[in-house]
Amino acid sequence: MNNNLKIYLIMKPIQQFHHNSKPLNMMSKTLKTFFGTALMASLALTSCSSNDDVDYVPAPAADRPTAQDFSNIRNQALENITQNFQFNADDGNITLTSSNGVKISINGSCLTKDGDAVTGLVDLEYVEIFEKGNMITTNKPTMGMMPNGDKALLLTGGEFFLEATQDGVALETNCYMHLEVPTALTGGPDNAMILWYGNIDEDGDLTWEEADVDAAGQGNGVFIETAQYYAMFNQFGWTNIDRFYNDPRPKTTINVAVPTGFNNKNSAIYLSYDGEDTGLAHLDSFDPVSGLFSEHYGQIPIGIECHLIFVTEEDGNWRYAVKPMTISEDGASVFTMSETSVVTETELILQINNLP
Repeated sequence: MNNNLKIYLIMKPIQQFHHNSKPLNMMSKTLKTFFGTALMASLALTSCSSNDDVDYVPAPAADRPTAQDFSNIRNQALENITQNFQFNADDGNITLTSSNGVKISINGSCLTKDGDAVTGLVDLEYVEIFEKGNMITTNKPTMGMMPNGDKALLLTGGEFFLEATQDGVALETNCYMHLEVPTALTGGPDNAMILWYGNIDEDGDLTWEEADVDAAGQGNGVFIETAQYYAMFNQFGWTNIDRFYNDPRPKTTINVAVPTGFNNKNSAIYLSYDGEDTGLAHLDSFDPVSGLFSEHYGQIPIGIECHLIFVTEEDGNWRYAVKPMTISEDGASVFTMSETSVVTETELILQINNLP
């Protein structure tokens, strides 16, 4: 036998990664099978010589999209649904109507640029999102900040973005703006809905935080009248009509493994609850050592039926996979490349919107 024989174990390192949870039985069994097979192969070969070397190298990642590739396709998806308006600030109160029938009311007399009152033409960028397909392609899930700092799923009456500019300079307002949103766009009126503002972190991920309402109950808020949500808010950016998803069952966390070479920079994992068309959860935690995405807050109801969604970019299109899952305590799942397909943005949105 050759005393310089080397054994290369091609593998992706995976280890348990969870918060206050039991070991992942499914992942553990997979790993035991893998390592058992690898160990037998190692023993068979190394028995020929006591000087054989065993080298461990990571599995090749092949060609994977960059973080910029993934960001670009998300930005393009957002641009594709951005509506552009123009109005004259000198006209005072103006009302614009979106492609879905949302009425946007802004008082041009309240707009300022660098602290000075604005006159003349103003450009308005506006986005409205009601369905999970667009939430995924633009990375705008409905994850709300809880009082303890954890995140949990929200159900939405609509996600909205407004930005007013003049000559490329972002404007501010010292008055309240209004949205009049048909409740039929999200399945009918829900009296529990309140107003949220969206904050985007350095990784481009969006988290919703409840908007403040003054002591008199005036200002930022939502009320329902004649099958319309009326939202009042006093800042540009992302705004949401939402409430927390409620389920009395015990909660847990889950972990999801993805193909080698993918992480939270060039891919994402989302969670769609069956029967809930107006909310989308995001597994926003990723451990680079284990290669696992996680919902580490422990807010997923045990026993709920849902679909896991893996998305990434490939040559300007979307590579994705969807698999059903019934949540068990400390559950786990694995995506492989053979399960994925490449589709256009339109095709992906249709597939996601057609989930149960």
